[in-house]
Amino acid sequence: MSPLPVARTVALVVVLEAGFVLAWSSGFIGTRLAHDAGDAWALLAWRFALIGGLLTAAVLSIGQARRLTAVDAVRSATNGLLAQGVYLFGVFGAMGAGVPAAPTALIAALQPLVVATLAGRLIGEPTTPRQWAGLGLGLIGVGLAVAEDLGRVGEGAPAAAYLLPILSVAGLSAATLLQRRWPSRPLVPDLAVQFGASAVFFAAIALAAGESLALDTEPKALGALAWLAVLSTLGGYGLLWVVVARRGATRAASLVYLTPPVTAVWAWLQFGEAIGPAAIAGLVVALAGVVLASGAGRAVPTAVRRPARRPARTPRPSRSAGPCGG
Repeated sequence: MSPLPVARTVALVVVLEAGFVLAWSSGFIGTRLAHDAGDAWALLAWRFALIGGLLTAAVLSIGQARRLTAVDAVRSATNGLLAQGVYLFGVFGAMGAGVPAAPTALIAALQPLVVATLAGRLIGEPTTPRQWAGLGLGLIGVGLAVAEDLGRVGEGAPAAAYLLPILSVAGLSAATLLQRRWPSRPLVPDLAVQFGASAVFFAAIALAAGESLALDTEPKALGALAWLAVLSTLGGYGLLWVVVARRGATRAASLVYLTPPVTAVWAWLQFGEAIGPAAIAGLVVALAGVVLASGAGRAVPTAVRRPARRPARTPRPSRSAGPCGG
């Protein structure tokens, strides 16, 4: 391959991965913007309903609905409930119960290690020693980034509330592995079903919690909703599945390490929140870990790699059988 196509491929990978980190980090900033905008569960329901409705209209208008079979729709809904429903239920529930953001982020950062541990057995993506070293270094970076806030652990939150971020890790890890294991689906219809399922999930939780599903039309609330819907939902989850398809589950999960320190820098720039030297050091260490975990840095085929079948034996010694397709 000539240098120009290689450079374009590398540039595309960098843009996709950097975009994912920024979009995923925007969710924490958007939560801060929406803190006083209304009921939390109702806001989550509207967040997914808004983008899910727009994507559904787009799918119907361009005739892509027929490209998603009934089995595909069930798989998309399952991934949506795991990656968005379970993940955000754990994060919002933990913070609502008084768990500080720092330990929540630190527990959530265990997700890349969970994915790496299971990827080899479940989806045929073995994790190399270099990737393990990068994942470990990335976790150290996250620990440095949130170290200044870890002193508040145990203040005001029951011990059981710390199980909720663990639930988030399990949900997002399962969704990442399933998205990679199952045959690829058209992205826009896939996201439309995922977001629709998540909207119903959070609407049910909001009603069970006694919240109103009426949309707050104040400009500040609508701005926060637009931020969460476009940047965090469409950008975050859309780019997550693109990176999973192009680069593999372990590589995509390792990028999560960058979100706590990037969020800290973002909050400093946008809200003037103090950022200490530990957070800066954490960003540098986490970035080094992600680079190390990237391995050779080459893209992975969209389809899950499977062991090639052995050539069929032939009784005629003069000819050799060719390899069978996977």
